[in-house]
Amino acid sequence: MLYQIHEFHHAAMSPMRLVAQTMHSVMSNPWMPLAYTHTGRSLAASASLFERVTRQYPKPPFNLPTTTVGGREVAVTERVAHHLPFCDLLHFERDVVGRDDPKILLVAPMSGHYATLLRGTVEALLPDHDVYITDWTNARAVSLADGPFHFADYVDVLRTFLTTLGPDTHVMAVCQPSVPVMAALSLMAEDNDPNRPRSMILMGGPIDTRRNPTEVNRFAEDKDMNWFESQVIHMVPAMYEGRGRLVYPGFLQLSGFMSMNLDRHMNAHLHYYRHLIKGDGDSADKHREFYDEYLSVMDLPAEFYLETVRDVFKEHALPNGTMKIRDRLVNPGAITDIALMTVEGEKDDITGAGQTIAAHDLCTNLPEALHKHHLQTKVGHYGIFNGRRWREEILPHVRDFIRTHERRASKAA
Repeated sequence: MLYQIHEFHHAAMSPMRLVAQTMHSVMSNPWMPLAYTHTGRSLAASASLFERVTRQYPKPPFNLPTTTVGGREVAVTERVAHHLPFCDLLHFERDVVGRDDPKILLVAPMSGHYATLLRGTVEALLPDHDVYITDWTNARAVSLADGPFHFADYVDVLRTFLTTLGPDTHVMAVCQPSVPVMAALSLMAEDNDPNRPRSMILMGGPIDTRRNPTEVNRFAEDKDMNWFESQVIHMVPAMYEGRGRLVYPGFLQLSGFMSMNLDRHMNAHLHYYRHLIKGDGDSADKHREFYDEYLSVMDLPAEFYLETVRDVFKEHALPNGTMKIRDRLVNPGAITDIALMTVEGEKDDITGAGQTIAAHDLCTNLPEALHKHHLQTKVGHYGIFNGRRWREEILPHVRDFIRTHERRASKAA
């Protein structure tokens, strides 16, 4: 019922949003004398702020039409390399010939935001890598006829995509997918699957949330599974393709994100309002760019969300050695030739430092030469994969790690 109330509230606000849009258009029109006064700018700023905080934000585009390869600007084309109901394998195809850059599968989180949250990650990887990404579908857009989506289905998707890409692939998991990536690669290693990748890079992932637990981890621990099922799982309303599907709505996930740093978000919107009044267009544009992405959220399949809460955050199934995928026990000790790199942020308040490095302890039969860890100082969760420190201080280590194990694989061949 909460989902329906949310949609009704959004629809009820439509006339007021229309008034706000009209006011902003009038008060920012260069032919309107009042637009040049403090009162006019204040009215335009107020209208813009109201419209933005009451709208729904669609999935943003990646908007990466070009990149620089070998000092030359080249075109980038997005192509769907493999389609599944809940996820597309998206290829950022560069207009280059004669290069043999490492192929990388970037596994985006299925945790409320779209894969476009990793736009900065993709942009930084493109000059030196052949990049693919898991482009997850909003669960409310997936028909009930396509069936449920469990944690095991996530693992199956990864194995399907790795089979599509072949054995010369490197996998980078950002945050939440670190656990299903490890599960998938453990099974592939145990099966001696010829399409298992050359390396995996786990960035800020909740491998063992008992280590240095954060507020997010404590919240999951404090609530029982009945609370999650009764309080955060809702049915998709009739106006969407996935009508009748049980989901964890994106707007609930967003409210959780916002409440963690409510003062910061309120101050950001206050600064946006002031920038508009002052006519500081550049600062206002940066605010809009960030929040257009941050406020764009997607629904998660209920079964996947609940199983993740239970297995990853409450029962710690992977580090405890009890995780099963379709009745098969997941054994990271089976990994012997997939190089492992972990990346953590010193100030990560979502996945505390220590949780991701735990992956190395689980890969008990992986030679020491195939292990690498990087702790990045002065960054929080998002700084691990976005921003200046990602580009200048983390990416060089990731790039060197991938190149090292490209050469290792070539020598072995």
